[in-house]
Amino acid sequence: MTNSPNDLVQLLKTRRSIVARDMGQDGPDADQLSDILKAGLRVPDHGKLGPWRFIVFEGNARAQFGGVLEAAYLASGMPDEDDRRQFERERFTRAKAVVAVISVVNPESKIPEWEQILSSGAVCQNMLNAATAMGLAGQWLTEWYAYDSMVLQALRLHENERVAGFMYFGSVVTPPNERVRPDLDDRMSHWRPEL
Repeated sequence: MTNSPNDLVQLLKTRRSIVARDMGQDGPDADQLSDILKAGLRVPDHGKLGPWRFIVFEGNARAQFGGVLEAAYLASGMPDEDDRRQFERERFTRAKAVVAVISVVNPESKIPEWEQILSSGAVCQNMLNAATAMGLAGQWLTEWYAYDSMVLQALRLHENERVAGFMYFGSVVTPPNERVRPDLDDRMSHWRPEL
């Protein structure tokens, strides 16, 4: 847990995703997951639309949805390999909990669609930050199944909904190694009026 503004800034500067396959099953518990979801709700939301919702996969639901993923994988025409079928079937069981963050765009709103979608991205990032602050593992994934029509149908998404991310949460087994990050000077400029 962070105790000061400096602790929070340090957490944000050093946060790392932990790959789902490397997560343990010791967390989050029900209270922690609830707190992660509540943190996800505390995002910029122009117009107070709340243009997102959650679908939570825990316990047996993870393996049951794995059957959907395996069937969708096979129906997509990708190579029918036993190892890959097993991987897709067990995909959600790699983490203790998986949360699908669904972007719900309101086309009737005066708020631009782009801003509504960005709010969903902020939800995902807040959830990762909350998990990190709790000492838990988190990873934000989309991959093929976030765009597959059979998977989207199984999720019962409406026409104005898309998967912003599948958020995987578990316990940290081995801390992740640091990776190369962009240099701030390469990504930043200062606007100046033309002379």
